[in-house]
Amino acid sequence: MEQPAAPAAPQDPAETRLTITSPEQMRELGRRLAKLLRAGDLVMLSGELGAGKTTLTRGLGEGLDVRGAVTSPTFVIARVHPSLGGGPPLVHVDAYRLSGGLDEMEDLDLDVSLPDSVIVVEWGEGKVEELTEDRLQVVIHRTVGDTTDEVRHVTVTGLGERWASADLGTLAA
Repeated sequence: MEQPAAPAAPQDPAETRLTITSPEQMRELGRRLAKLLRAGDLVMLSGELGAGKTTLTRGLGEGLDVRGAVTSPTFVIARVHPSLGGGPPLVHVDAYRLSGGLDEMEDLDLDVSLPDSVIVVEWGEGKVEELTEDRLQVVIHRTVGDTTDEVRHVTVTGLGERWASADLGTLAA
């Protein structure tokens, strides 16, 4: 009698860890990451205040060749940066001041923007995961307290089918 097939083991997410030692290296990481992104991608950024989330997003904007200076959208919640070269626009969201989940973010119409844009959400944990199972999570760790230490430890994790075969190791180049 033939044995039933064993259930497939859950696939480990694609992941890479990097050490960044300057704001310019963080921007460069964003530029390299932009080469992996396409319309429909959701990138969630997590890290302490001052960790480099907006600096990374600035590099993403440069790599995606979008219009406008990428600055923190803390007070406007979201900014759309149209592409200058025919690529997807960058939607940059800062969910820091939003306390609720996706319900509170519905007014931003992220679900409508997602198929045609690259959406980057700072402070998005627990707020935007329902948008898609396919997302890139970027966690930036830095020394906290009164320090001038520029070292950041970055973990980039690809979740879902979109990122299952991604070579995130290219980010370390």
